[in-house]
Amino acid sequence: MTREAITLDQQWVPSACTLPTAEQPLRVAEFDALFAEAVRAVRRPDRTRLLLDLVFAPDNAGRASQLAARESGCCSFFSFTLTIADGVMGLEVRVPEQHVKVLDALQARAEAAAGLT
Repeated sequence: MTREAITLDQQWVPSACTLPTAEQPLRVAEFDALFAEAVRAVRRPDRTRLLLDLVFAPDNAGRASQLAARESGCCSFFSFTLTIADGVMGLEVRVPEQHVKVLDALQARAEAAAGLT
């Protein structure tokens, strides 16, 4: 599998984010790695919700939940729900209407990293 570099677009990082600027590229890289290695499908049922179908594996569940918890700590507007049922694992990401552009960017990164674009 070929991986291409995905540049960090700092313009979509909202002012509400409290993660130090120097740490933001590291966090983005963590998301990109999760997306590239675990995302099987991306769905957008409405403007404020993003659904990521993940490869069912305990490691992926751990990575997704830890990353979601840390991201909620600096960008409290995010709401993450990890669901594991019947051999299927999904991560739902919700944002308030005023942060839809952040969700748009997250979706674009997930699709690009997972090779779905």
